[in-house]
Amino acid sequence: MELCKTITPKEFLELKDKNPRLIDIRSESEHLREKISEAECMPIEKISDEQFGKDDILVFHCQSGNRTQQLQKIISKIHCKEIYILEGGISAWKKSSYPTELDNKAPLPLMRQVQIIVGFMVVLGVILSYTVSPYFNLLSAFFGAGLLFAGLSGYCGLARILMLLPYNKPQ
Repeated sequence: MELCKTITPKEFLELKDKNPRLIDIRSESEHLREKISEAECMPIEKISDEQFGKDDILVFHCQSGNRTQQLQKIISKIHCKEIYILEGGISAWKKSSYPTELDNKAPLPLMRQVQIIVGFMVVLGVILSYTVSPYFNLLSAFFGAGLLFAGLSGYCGLARILMLLPYNKPQ
């Protein structure tokens, strides 16, 4: 690896004459929902040196730039011509008024679905505990405990259930 630096969306466009590979490290569901047209989807956990050639110029991006910070260990093991990180990810790309491909029919990313459901159930439990019975606080406690368990263990039961829904299955 000769070079690894952060570049802006404008600098990426200036680099296009060198035919860089734009790698989207977000999840497949996030990529399907909205993407930069030439980006390849390669979630961070699937990235390895074997996928790239020695003459490749790579530009990695995520949603906002946070996940690309996790790439440092992986990048050090990739042997190619040049490696860049798109500063600010797809959010900065859109903020710079560059186009994206948006598919509103694609399901929301799984973690956003979990967040919406858990948030709704916690609020519902609080409202019902004030209006119907204090025992509805158990509903909020149940979903709060589920989030705590998911955060500590890396296993989210609700996400596993949501993956079984027809609209979340790969096409």
